[in-house]
Amino acid sequence: MVKKNSKKSKDLQYDVICGVHSIIEMLKAKRRKLYSIYTTKPLPNAWDRIKSYLPKSIPNIQYVSKEKLDYMAGTQDHMGIVALVSQFQYQSKMFDPAKKPFVLLLDSIQDVRNLGAILRSAYCTGVTGVILCRKNAAPLNAAAILSSAGLSEHLDIIVMPTAQMAVSELKTAGYNLYMAALENGKDATKVTYNKPLCLVIGNEAVGISKNILKEGEIVTLPQRVPDISYNASVAAGILLFLISQKI
Repeated sequence: MVKKNSKKSKDLQYDVICGVHSIIEMLKAKRRKLYSIYTTKPLPNAWDRIKSYLPKSIPNIQYVSKEKLDYMAGTQDHMGIVALVSQFQYQSKMFDPAKKPFVLLLDSIQDVRNLGAILRSAYCTGVTGVILCRKNAAPLNAAAILSSAGLSEHLDIIVMPTAQMAVSELKTAGYNLYMAALENGKDATKVTYNKPLCLVIGNEAVGISKNILKEGEIVTLPQRVPDISYNASVAAGILLFLISQKI
């Protein structure tokens, strides 16, 4: 089970970030304050990879057991380093299409590893903004950040209550919506994508919510047989790359 990464202690709100790549990208992004680092003694090999990025005066280094790090991170894939940092600062209002012409909406992605992998692809393909939904969706926690290799730290992200509310605001703002679906859509490789645009990726099991599917142009990735599908994060990566090459 993955622990929630947002905690409260003596009125201090903070997030947990773990793993070398995640911590390095957090430090490079310079969006968060580093409160403390938990690691082992002797120091893990990974320490040499992050030490040059650390501030000259680290507020607090705590030496703990690997089991303690496992508990804090909610995973054993922390490479011996866990950081407590200020909370992620989400955007407070819908993106301006003139400034953010290529955005991504995730409708109820529930696996934190899928979420992280999609955010990693979003960063690599030049997505300028991401909309997450609070309802029935995975949180941007330590495991998701780890799966993004820390690249989520560089993205501008909004959290909306529901995908329907997000779609309504996107359309009002003037975005063209492209809905990724398994069937009944146009071949995604042959579609003309018009900016400003938003690609919508749906839930791993049921896809995009039926009440919003009709709000945009449905696009489908070619595949060998119709009764199987790409993993959500793989499909998102392919589509994001495809769109990035066409706009």
